[in-house]
Amino acid sequence: MSESIPFSPLPFHRFRNLSSVADLVHGVFTRHGGVSRPPYATLNVAWSNGDSLEAVRENLSRVKSAMGLETLVSSRQVHGDGIHLIDEAAIARARDREPILLLQPGDALVTRLRGVGLLIKTADCQAVFLVDATNGVIANVHCGWRGSVAQLPVKVVQFMKERLGCRPGDLLAAIGPSLGPCCAEFRNYREELPPSFYPFETKPLHFDFWRITRACLVDAGLHPEHIETAGICTVCAKDRFFSHRGEGKTGRNAAVLGWKP
Repeated sequence: MSESIPFSPLPFHRFRNLSSVADLVHGVFTRHGGVSRPPYATLNVAWSNGDSLEAVRENLSRVKSAMGLETLVSSRQVHGDGIHLIDEAAIARARDREPILLLQPGDALVTRLRGVGLLIKTADCQAVFLVDATNGVIANVHCGWRGSVAQLPVKVVQFMKERLGCRPGDLLAAIGPSLGPCCAEFRNYREELPPSFYPFETKPLHFDFWRITRACLVDAGLHPEHIETAGICTVCAKDRFFSHRGEGKTGRNAAVLGWKP
């Protein structure tokens, strides 16, 4: 179960299973505590939606400070299945948009580096945190419905296993505030979703993507008791989180995962 941290100094949500991991910092920030003006009010962390460069930079600086990290790293999210390994070489290649380093298109970030915060931007999509405390490997995954169809969380688990020696059974996972089964309506689901998703239909044309992600992670080898879900629908809670479905033109929430310096 996630818990709300009202002042730190920015409000954010974190997960009990991840909070027990030594030297790990994480949080899904709310829309409050920043400087952006409507329709991006106030802690928007994305430039691509039309907000001012100065406002987003200030918001990112506040997020970095709240997490106590040296560096934030993100990518241009494209609703695909690209995975970035954040090592020293990737840091050197990244584009410096102080206070954040930006990578080429990709929707998952994986690292062992300390002091580096992996930042995913969301507004109904899931941020899926994966943590291997034994090997010191973490991943932050941007997963909307297209990412679910592409099995991106499963591919990230496989990447961590094959490239970094992680064992899926050791991984902890957390699924952030995102589109809930109450609001995940897909009128053309037979064209958009695979048949394997049909059992997760909760009412006509509505699907439970929290359970879909959980089931995919279990199939990838994670233990069910190692997976937490925030259980917060961003459409219903658009007073606390940005929601594309609920608002249209709006900001993006920051979901950050990193090792302390």
